[in-house]
Amino acid sequence: MREKSEKRLLGGNFLYGGHSLSWRVEVNNLFAPLGHGPYMKGMISDLYNSDILTLSAGLVNTRLPDSDASVRKVSKLCGSWVEIDLKMENNLVSDYALRVQACALGQASAAILKAALVGASLKQIRQARKALEAMLKDGGAPPRGRFSKLKLLSGVAQYPARHTSVLLAFRAAEDAAELAQSSQH
Repeated sequence: MREKSEKRLLGGNFLYGGHSLSWRVEVNNLFAPLGHGPYMKGMISDLYNSDILTLSAGLVNTRLPDSDASVRKVSKLCGSWVEIDLKMENNLVSDYALRVQACALGQASAAILKAALVGASLKQIRQARKALEAMLKDGGAPPRGRFSKLKLLSGVAQYPARHTSVLLAFRAAEDAAELAQSSQH
C-alpha cells in the first residue's frame, strides 16, 4: 500500500559574499516509502530545522589582515572548508574573521563559534571542541558555558558523515589559537 503523496516547499535565505540569496524548491514524494524515506524525513527534521538554518544564514565571510594566526581546515569527505584569522591579547581571543564554505550544519557550527569566540581562551576552545566531538561520536553531553548553543547540533550524532563538517570551525579555531598564543611567547 502506497502512502499518501506529500508536497513540501523547502527554502531558505543566506548571505554569500555580501549578497543575500534565497532558495526555494518544491519537492514531491520526498518521504515516499522507497526504503530511504524515513531516513530523509528524520534527517531533515532532526538536522535542518529552523534554528540550524537561521544560524547558517547569518555568516558573512571576512578577513582580518593583521591577525596573529590564520588556519584553513578542509573536510576530505564533503569538501567543506573553514578559514579563520585570529588575534589574541593576554591569551584571550580579541578579534577574528571567518570564511566558511560548508553545508548548513557546518555553517551553523561556525556561527555558534563566531557568537562566542571573542574573550575565549585556547583552553575553552579546546574544551568545547572535545565536548562537541564527544557529543557527536560518543553520546557525550553537549558543551557547556560560552559554547552551550552547540547542543542544537546534537542530532548530528546520528549521521557520522556530517561530523567532520560540524567540527571544522572548532578545529580551525583551536589550531589558530594555539598558533597565536605560541607566537606571543
